[in-house]
Amino acid sequence: MNALNQARTYSVLLVEDDPADALLVEDALSEGGLARSLTHVGDGLEALAHLRDTAKERPDLIVLDLNMPRMNGRELLAVLRDDDELGSIPLVVLTTSAAPDDITDAYQKHANAYVTKPVNLDDFLRAVQRIDAFFLDTSAPLPRDPRR
Repeated sequence: MNALNQARTYSVLLVEDDPADALLVEDALSEGGLARSLTHVGDGLEALAHLRDTAKERPDLIVLDLNMPRMNGRELLAVLRDDDELGSIPLVVLTTSAAPDDITDAYQKHANAYVTKPVNLDDFLRAVQRIDAFFLDTSAPLPRDPRR
């Protein structure tokens, strides 16, 4: 069966400091039937706290903005790349930056897809589905470390 035809839903961690953009992503994932649950945090520090909290559900997908206060998306990508457990979570960068250096850096650090704002919502949903077809169906998540 083709993964794009499956009705898979995801637990999503949205790392976005702009409330309007966060609402847009949430609506797109919900209306597209892809979000089982969505947790929204405002920056990389909040994202790490959420990801490292063993009482919280591990997300199936991270949607990440690059330009945020405190810990930005570039810094979070570097942390995720070097973390054996968190580095296995598929990640879509959704940002205003179309700079070639940002795109290259994102893919080198962890990103599975890179989508620029303003976003065509169909393009964003297709990026999520491509990750599903390629990554989620061919990998097994690492077990959670109870010490984290």
